[in-house]
Amino acid sequence: MKTRSIDSTDLKGGAFAALPDGDGRYPGVVVIHEAYGLNENIKDITRRFAENGYAALAVDLFTGRNRALCMARYMAGMLSGSVERAGISDLKIALGKLAAMPEVDPERIGAIGFCMGGGFAIAWACTDDRLKAIAPFYAANPKPIDAVSRLCPVVGSYPEKDFSASAGRALDEALDKSGIEHDIKIYPGARHSFFNDRGRAFSKEAAEDSWTRTMAFFGRHLAPVGEKTKAK
Repeated sequence: MKTRSIDSTDLKGGAFAALPDGDGRYPGVVVIHEAYGLNENIKDITRRFAENGYAALAVDLFTGRNRALCMARYMAGMLSGSVERAGISDLKIALGKLAAMPEVDPERIGAIGFCMGGGFAIAWACTDDRLKAIAPFYAANPKPIDAVSRLCPVVGSYPEKDFSASAGRALDEALDKSGIEHDIKIYPGARHSFFNDRGRAFSKEAAEDSWTRTMAFFGRHLAPVGEKTKAK
């Protein structure tokens, strides 16, 4: 596995990339952090994708900016449900950066996001058909919910004991209605940020199952026929 830091020439906050060893044209994943920023938990997730055969790029939406102001803007966008909210332009630039890497197949790129980042992943995918699959975790939906009729395939993971559980159920119903392939699961007893193994809400069972589902789903939509992407 190879890792590298991406400077802020194109991305204001920079980014962290992890790629599989060897040459190749790998599927790509943009990793979108939650409100804690681009921390070691998010970098670990990025590295896990590389270990499974994906070129992964984690965007830093806070560094080089006024964090409080950014959070206010991001939360305002989340509450309004706008699909053209602040921050999405950075994600589109990040996807372009990832797609331009010689190791990456630009036709096979998806995104994963957590809480704030999960909401970004959904809103972004409503307006960017370069994304072929997304994996939102405990995410808010855009408004109106009918906007998700433009989504790519979705694998979503939500904790039962959290405000986002109702969003997960609503997303499941809306994607059914639109005929979009999806796998939405609500984890009984799990709490917000259950995937963060450094947090108090970490749930080993929910984290392992959601990762397995995500890797299987991405494997179907991003990996070529015969390519192995075993969950680790």
